[in-house]
Amino acid sequence: MTALEVLDVNTNNLEGELPATITLLRNLQYLALFDNNFSGTVPPDLGKGLSLTDASFANNSFSGELPQRLCDGLALQNFTANHNNFSGTLPPCLKNCTGLFRVRLEGNHFTGDISEAFGVHPGLDYLDVSGSELTGRLSSDWGKCTNITRLHMDGNGLSGSIPAAFGSMASLQDLSLAENNLTGSVPPELGQLSLLFSLNLSHNALSGSIPANLGNNSKLQAVDLSGNSLTGTIPSGLSKLSYLIFLDMSKNKLSGQIPGELGNLVQLQRLLDLSSNSFSGAIPSNLGKLTNLQKLNLSHNDLSGPIPAGFSGMSSLETVDFSYNRLTGKIPSGNAFQNTSADAYIGNLGLCGNVQGITSCDLGSGGASSGHHKRIVIATVVSVVGVVLLAALAACVILLCRRRPREQKVLEANTNDAFESMIWEKEGKFTFLDIVNATDNFKETFCIGKGGFGTVYRAELASGQVVAVKRFHVAETGDISDVSKKSFENEIKALTEVRHRNIVKLHGFCTSGDYMYLVYEYLERGSLAKTLYGDEGKKKLDWDVRMKVIQGVAHALAYLHHDCNPPIVHRDITLNNILLESDFEPRLCDFGTAKLLGSASTNWTSVAGSYGYMAPDNEGDREV
Repeated sequence: MTALEVLDVNTNNLEGELPATITLLRNLQYLALFDNNFSGTVPPDLGKGLSLTDASFANNSFSGELPQRLCDGLALQNFTANHNNFSGTLPPCLKNCTGLFRVRLEGNHFTGDISEAFGVHPGLDYLDVSGSELTGRLSSDWGKCTNITRLHMDGNGLSGSIPAAFGSMASLQDLSLAENNLTGSVPPELGQLSLLFSLNLSHNALSGSIPANLGNNSKLQAVDLSGNSLTGTIPSGLSKLSYLIFLDMSKNKLSGQIPGELGNLVQLQRLLDLSSNSFSGAIPSNLGKLTNLQKLNLSHNDLSGPIPAGFSGMSSLETVDFSYNRLTGKIPSGNAFQNTSADAYIGNLGLCGNVQGITSCDLGSGGASSGHHKRIVIATVVSVVGVVLLAALAACVILLCRRRPREQKVLEANTNDAFESMIWEKEGKFTFLDIVNATDNFKETFCIGKGGFGTVYRAELASGQVVAVKRFHVAETGDISDVSKKSFENEIKALTEVRHRNIVKLHGFCTSGDYMYLVYEYLERGSLAKTLYGDEGKKKLDWDVRMKVIQGVAHALAYLHHDCNPPIVHRDITLNNILLESDFEPRLCDFGTAKLLGSASTNWTSVAGSYGYMAPDNEGDREV
């Protein structure tokens, strides 16, 4: 038995632990134990003094460390231990096995520095170490693995940048570095990989722009760059990827208009996801050419105008999401549009259509009798409106006669050019009168919060849009000095210029009589404090959700400090000033004490914020 060179017992439903006597097979070269029910540890001396060429422990329940001298003879070519419970470091001798051809280690708990586990392997064809706990930086030596076709390192703790040398792996077809801690930019050299059909760099911390020459990878079928911090626009050159069936660029910081050229990706089938970015402008009608597409997500952007009517011809669509934009007009026909829930359209200015929970575009029907009915309705409405206007005019005269001199003073800010230029909801989708009607002239039943700033109301407009309205009483603050007026202007300027998915959106403002009004988007879960300390917080705020909230607030602060000009310092980050969307995405709000730092200003500011949350500095607070 000691002269045995091949031990092949795969797929025999064997169970139990490996006997220690297996180490007595002194001539063993080929070991195949895969697809059984083995458990326990592998004898630590296995491989010592041997020249194993093939070793497979895959698809069992092994645990503990791999034998550290498994590849003593440096002859190992095929090594698979995937889908077990192995832990610890990989055998150090693996680094010097230059003849490695196929290595599968995914689905374990390996640790250690990846640069200590692998070296230069010119003949390597396949490597998968995904789903472990490997750390360290990627070496440029990987560029010398010119024969590798599949490289999966996703789901580890790798850091640093992606080496430009990855563009030298000329045979590479499938690259996945997702769910690591990689930083830096996407190397333009990846555009040299002419055989690449799958690229997954999602859920890292990559920044910079998307390389335009990714459009040179003519065989690409799947591209996933989601969950990074990529900026800039989508290169129109990506439209050359004629075989692309999957494109996900969601949860980045991309901006500009969506290129109409994306409609030329006629093979797109599984997904087009551009959500949670800062795209603006109209949705290109050319996207209607994507007749094979199954899932389309354009939510959480700043898109405006209608959903193109031509989208009705996208017969393969199964799901759509246009929520949280500034879209208006009629929702297209088709199963994907009509059979989805209203959540797919929530947070827009004025979408209408035949969708449950969405306002209908046409409440009447054609025909002569309908025309006669409309004339009757119009006559009735005109009569009623006339009576209402006369009553309103009489009420105004009475109120004007009874106003005290102090009440006759109009807020000085009303005459300021800066205020007049920022009129109420400048697209004209709703007016101050709509707000008054929606809150029944700000009755207590619509109040959802009170504080030192004033009162907050929930207003559901006739269009179905829900907004939050802050009302400030001028008399409570006394006469508004030039300093106070400038502070109010700065706050409004900050909120009207910032565009970030983790900062609450300001719809508009105005002054009327003794009151000032600010109108924001409405966040249904309310404040983080309310959720965290309520019954719901105990059930749903697990660590993943809490991390999501922390990351969102961090992204908002980074945007305010580094991407705004001038930079904006919030100065009052509290649980009450963080609002939550339905999916627990956070929105930073309440910029009442915020400060805009001009080029000549200093980072030192006067004391501001809520007690218990201010920095412990007696001379001032700094938000770094």
